Amino acid sequence: MVVLFAVSAAIAYLCYRLGLVPIVGFLIAGVIIGPNSLGLVHDRELVDMLAEVGVILLLFTIGLEFSLEKLARISRAIFVGGGLQVAFSIIMVAGVLLALGIDWKAGVYTGCLVALSSTAIVLGLLSDREETDTPTGRLSLAILIFQDLAIVVMVLLVPMLAGHESTTAEFLWVLGKALLLITTVLVLARRIIPWILEHVTRTRRQDLFLLTVVAICFGTAAASSYAGVSLALGAFLAGLVVSESRYSEHALSEILPLRTIFGAVFFASVGMMLDLGFLVQNPLLVLAATGVVVFIKVLTTTGSALVLGYPIRIAATAGLGLAQIGEFSFILERAGRAVGLSPAGLGEVGAQTFIAAAVLLMLLTPIQVRVASRFGSFLSRTPLKRLRAPADQSATAESDHLEDHVVIVGRGPAGRRLVQVLQDRGIPFVVIEMNPATVKEMHQQGIHAIYGDASRSRILESASIKNAKLCVLVINDQAITPRIIYLARYLNPTLQIIARTRALANIKYLQEVGADIVVPEEMETTVRIFSHVLGAYMIPPEEIERQVQIIRAEDYGIMRGSIQEAHLMVLQGLDEDGMHTRAVAVREGAPAADKSLTELALRRKHGLTVLVVRRGGKTIASPAGDFRVQAGDRLVMVGTAERFASCAALFRTESPRINHSIDSSSSGHTKTT
Repeated sequence: MVVLFAVSAAIAYLCYRLGLVPIVGFLIAGVIIGPNSLGLVHDRELVDMLAEVGVILLLFTIGLEFSLEKLARISRAIFVGGGLQVAFSIIMVAGVLLALGIDWKAGVYTGCLVALSSTAIVLGLLSDREETDTPTGRLSLAILIFQDLAIVVMVLLVPMLAGHESTTAEFLWVLGKALLLITTVLVLARRIIPWILEHVTRTRRQDLFLLTVVAICFGTAAASSYAGVSLALGAFLAGLVVSESRYSEHALSEILPLRTIFGAVFFASVGMMLDLGFLVQNPLLVLAATGVVVFIKVLTTTGSALVLGYPIRIAATAGLGLAQIGEFSFILERAGRAVGLSPAGLGEVGAQTFIAAAVLLMLLTPIQVRVASRFGSFLSRTPLKRLRAPADQSATAESDHLEDHVVIVGRGPAGRRLVQVLQDRGIPFVVIEMNPATVKEMHQQGIHAIYGDASRSRILESASIKNAKLCVLVINDQAITPRIIYLARYLNPTLQIIARTRALANIKYLQEVGADIVVPEEMETTVRIFSHVLGAYMIPPEEIERQVQIIRAEDYGIMRGSIQEAHLMVLQGLDEDGMHTRAVAVREGAPAADKSLTELALRRKHGLTVLVVRRGGKTIASPAGDFRVQAGDRLVMVGTAERFASCAALFRTESPRINHSIDSSSSGHTKTT
């Protein structure tokens, strides 16, 4: 295990430096340490056990993200597009193998292996490229969802295809048990699981919550196994059950680290299956199989998207992006191997060819996704652009999502007042809160609220932090505040962050971490006491106000006044133009520093217009293209949330190490004010 994790981490780091996804590193690590290479890992049974845990957690997290309400909007793309893609792939593969004299059962089994694409790799790449909410991203997601559901039926088909005296009645019996299990789980979930999670979250113990979620995951998987149905189906159902509760996002954020660990073992175990000697001896066979898979996947996916009404550009882009063999294909291959089935009916040769082609395609997927849009654009300039069915508006409709909104962390008295003001002015917002009773209350009031720990990137992402305009922290946990600021600033460098703190001494540190405006309780308490004392001595209100302004000017002087001024410039208008305007700080070390506006190409590449630059106490209106941006400048820009998200890399910097010791007398991210 030490060798497995150490080598995986080292190679995953190298892949990160090369711009490749970590999954590629795990695959390569498995190839290197496997029995067919250096042979550093001998206990394959242990690796296979850990890999099965990885599969369960992988399917559980997919179930968690399977929101029935959201996915209903793309249901036609899921069931029509995904169904056609899987059916066409199986028919084409089985037809080719049947023409070569191979039994149709082996052909159908091989078609099932080829039909599946990699959910983990493709969605990970789309997320990194911020393309999950584009038409191509939604189409890819729809097809991947159907494939993930289809694996359940495929696993049930394997014994029949192996000819193990399985009858249609037996298949229907197994399928009936699966449907009964699904129905039972979903019915019980409406009462039992929410009741359990409700009581667990009231304890405010994250360790207990995580243990409960893991127990639900593995408990449901075990129940499905005892019922004669696959563990994979049970894990997916467990995730689906939890996804329908208000705690799904928090559960996902808690389980993701476990999925990463055991998922790494799963992909490494796949790499261990590759025989490098076979690859060296049969390169043409492997390359031919790889080419056939790419051709079939591009053709079937593109054709399915065209039936839905997508233009050739989007259809072909998704087709090339999904042209690989997925991780669930290895689950299916293992199930087939257990009953004597092999890819193309070629025994060990077929298995090794399948594994080699699958690993090679997984390694090539980042490149395919990168060039897919150019491939689609190229086809759109050819006569193929006419290949488009009557457009289906629901297939390409934009999904509803938050943008230019306020992310509020905590809902104590200050948070409640802020929510009320935003509601009155019609400003979009979302609240992140760790008090389950408060979240329940907000849901009943129709307020968009997320239960979860805002120091987890997953929770911030679920609040659409990358498209947000403001993030306001009104929590009373000074230990976790820097972490939230750091993550929010990293995920969205154009975001404006307002935080509260107890002491004046903490202001500078929170600004270094990434906060734009820090409001200290200590100073405001002093001001209030000061006002009451002077009032008791009958000092005129005008003189009291003047003295208060002097104190505020002196104490707030350590804050970044220019950012406050730019921030006020942004908030002075709440019309459409005001909603799309942001004051973006250029911090030390940001790529935008020491570059001219022409070099940054904010208008040409990102569609953003620089209205004003604040430098020190000066305001520079409508700067020219040769104006050179410096660290410390504040750029007041106008553009859509999508445009601001596209330029995030220009303003992203490495933040200082988080110091959790500042004013950490509060007990946790559970108290708000």
